[in-house]
Order: sequence, then structure tokens, then C-alpha cells
Amino acid sequence: MKALVFRTFGGPEVLALEEVDDPVLAPGTVKVRTRAIGLNYADVYRRRGNYHLIGDPPYILGYEGAGIVEETAPDVQGIQVGDRVGFADAPHANAELVIVPADRIVPLPDGISFETAAGVLLQGLTAHYLTNDSYDVRPGDQVIVHAAAGGVGQLLVQLCKAKGAHVLGLASSEAKRRSVLAAGADAAVMYGDGWADACLQWSAALDHREPGADVAFDSVGVTLMESFRAVRTRGTVVFFGMAGGDPPLIDPRMLMDTSKTLTGGDLWNHVKTADDRIRRSTALFDDIMGGRLKLAAPRLYPLAGGADAHRFIESRQSTGKILLMP
Repeated sequence: MKALVFRTFGGPEVLALEEVDDPVLAPGTVKVRTRAIGLNYADVYRRRGNYHLIGDPPYILGYEGAGIVEETAPDVQGIQVGDRVGFADAPHANAELVIVPADRIVPLPDGISFETAAGVLLQGLTAHYLTNDSYDVRPGDQVIVHAAAGGVGQLLVQLCKAKGAHVLGLASSEAKRRSVLAAGADAAVMYGDGWADACLQWSAALDHREPGADVAFDSVGVTLMESFRAVRTRGTVVFFGMAGGDPPLIDPRMLMDTSKTLTGGDLWNHVKTADDRIRRSTALFDDIMGGRLKLAAPRLYPLAGGADAHRFIESRQSTGKILLMP
């Protein structure tokens, strides 16, 4: 099979499409012929050497994709050759063939394309647990979404709006601010001096309660203290990423004095079983097919053009999903 591989850590130029041995089934696994593969920033970190990789080169990136089941291990039940499936946690996905544990397989309904599945699963499952488990968004809630033009951010905006919340999105450029509004946010503010004050003013204009949002979803990290300032007394900050750098240390006395809540989020603590994955994925697919969740058209690159795809995601110009196409 062909796979996008690298043998040394470095920039996008270390990536190359090569012929490698086909992967071998193990008990409890399924072999999937990929039709679309999701590119995520974690792939960049792995290519650079920021994340520890197991084994010897050549290394194959990728954890998310969709395709057709080509073979199943004898002990696998309920999955058939020819099934259309997606997956969001299977290594070495930047290849024509991928071995996926059977409990990580997500069946695809007829109305969901391979491109849609590969573009929504990882980020969509994240947005789903954040808005239902980390903080159960309710009608009338005032919500702040950091990095709202990004993949998870745009999904958070839409899922919160579908729940009846008021949403303010934060963005890093005027073009991204416009894309946040296009995704359905009630308001959008650019990062810079005074963004927390702008959030407080927006909140105060909505009602006569104490200014401040009910919840801020913070994936930037360095913004954590300003997020606390932007939520009201007894408000919540959900920390689920540090795209802008490590967060500051939080003094628990501040939490006590303001009755504010800090909670963390990691997807893999919320999709521990096949039932978890399928239940949440089904909810996402239903929202997409019902028109409540709209995805921006993905940017497509051939698998052989993986280096160009990495250059583009590192440029921070993307506002939608990037897919590699075998």
C-alpha cells in the first residue's frame, strides 16, 4: 500500500508518499481502505517531534478517517466487509489501509459521506462532550467560545446555538471574525487589548443580571485568567486546550472567592466504549442531516500532497477542515 511517511523529525518537507507493507490484522481489529483522512494539528506536533512516537521509522501520522471495511478479524462481530465506516482514534491513518480496533469503528449512515465523517468525527465528538458533559449548555445561557473560527470552535458555536444559547466567538483576524458570524454566533470579537471587557459589555446588553457569561470554552490556554474575568460570579471556564501556550497557575482561593468553576476536558475520557462513540456520533450525524449543524467545505489534498497540507495548516489560515484523499 501507499502511505505518507517520515523518517526524521522536522518541517513538512520530511513527508513523502512511499510504498510500505500492508498492515496486518490482529484479534479484535478491522482493516479499512481509507477514502478520506482528517488532518489535525496534533499531526504537526508529532511530525516535529513534540509528541513521543513509539517504534522505529518510517512513521505514519494520522488518527482520523473514513472508508470501507476490507477485512475483519475472525473474532469481530457486527461489522461486515463492505461496510461504510469512520474512526477517530486509530494510529497510522495516513495510508491507503488502516487497522482499526473494532470498538473504535463508527458506522456511517447513508446520508453521511466519507468526507463529512473524516471532517467531523474527532472535532465533533469533542464539541459534543464539551457542550453536554463539561458544561451542559441550556437555553438562554451566555457562552464565550475561544478560537471560534477553528474546527472545534465553529462546531461549538452551532451546537450551543442549537441548544438555545447566546454565543460570542473570539477570533484572531477580521476574516476569521466574519467566519464566526457566518457560523451563527450572535457576536464576534477579535483578540487584543480589552476583549474580556467587550465580552462583559455584550453580556450586560443581553439582560440585567450581573455582567459576564455563564461559561467560556477556552482552548487557548494563556487566556485563562481573562476567561475567568469574562464570566460572571458562579460562572464556569472549560479548559480543553493550549493552542496559545501553557495556561497560568490558578489560585484556588480565587475560585472560592468568586464561586467560579474551572473544569478540564479531554475527549478520550468521554469516549471510552463503543457505545459512547456511536451514541455521540449518531447525535452529530442527526444534527448534520437535520440541518442543525453545517460544516464548511473541507480543503482537499491528495495523500501525495501531505507536505502541502501540513504547510497550510501551519499557516493558521484555515477556517475549516483539511482532508487527505488517498
